[in-house]
Amino acid sequence: MGTVPPMRALLVVNPKATTTSERSRDVLVRALRSEVDLTVEYTLRRGHAAALCRAAAESGVDVVVTLGGDGTVNEAVNGLMNADAALAGRGATPAYRLPALGVVPGGSTNVFARALGLPRDWADGTSVILDGLRDGRHRVIGLGRADDRYFTFTAGIGLDAAVVRRVEQARLRGRTSTPALYVRSMVAQFLSGEDRKSPPLSLERPGESVESELSTIIIQNTAPWTYVGDRPINPNPQASFDHGLDVLAVRRLKVSSTTRTVTQMASLKGDPHGREVLRLHDQAEFAVVSTRPQAFQLDGDYLGERQKVHFASVPQALRVIC
Repeated sequence: MGTVPPMRALLVVNPKATTTSERSRDVLVRALRSEVDLTVEYTLRRGHAAALCRAAAESGVDVVVTLGGDGTVNEAVNGLMNADAALAGRGATPAYRLPALGVVPGGSTNVFARALGLPRDWADGTSVILDGLRDGRHRVIGLGRADDRYFTFTAGIGLDAAVVRRVEQARLRGRTSTPALYVRSMVAQFLSGEDRKSPPLSLERPGESVESELSTIIIQNTAPWTYVGDRPINPNPQASFDHGLDVLAVRRLKVSSTTRTVTQMASLKGDPHGREVLRLHDQAEFAVVSTRPQAFQLDGDYLGERQKVHFASVPQALRVIC
């Protein structure tokens, strides 16, 4: 009898990952090479991780591992999902047609990895992946899709995305991404007064009445929405990789009601509510339409301005080693 060939794996490394060093990357490579036939690629530009992962999936790689933050994970997921059409017949759902995904946290926040219950430390995260490879352990999760782009944990239109835009602009000026930077950016954006008097957003669902005059909308594919340091922020505590999408919308950004909503989101229980709050659970699809261009983000990555985005839940999308 012949020996079973080792699993083929691709490691995608973001060399700008903020919490890893060249030494830690070398340790990770050696550890993975002890278990799989490994190819290592370093991202060179925006979109490179997506191209690498799509090519890997189409070539029959068994596992894709990312070392980076949520942006690297998002690109990898989009690369994998965009390869799915070429893999018809390999399985009943994308999760069993596509390579499994392993995530080693290397960014400043790592919301996706932490939502999966993975360790924050890259060394401990590597151990989880190695154990999962040996034991064949994985979890099947659903994704969200915004038009033709997939997301793992969150999307946002309005205030949420405008804050992400401010943070990215600050980072381009050399600032470090910290919880304090996000808080200052949120306060500055809120005080700018944009969209406080004439909320531009509407939410349209099949067979339901339109929800209009919304100022900002947060969409979640899992909980929490994000973290401030070690504290999870939970606009929609029931959101889950195992269900459809959850929505939190704020109607008017009044100082008193918005302060109350933010305080509720930051509490241990989460569960924001009130006259200005709209929440929807386990949604299969909907569209967000705006009377004027609005900031738009996916998985904490600012993607410009939009006036209409169609959102859908994509169940049974990926196998994740955890």
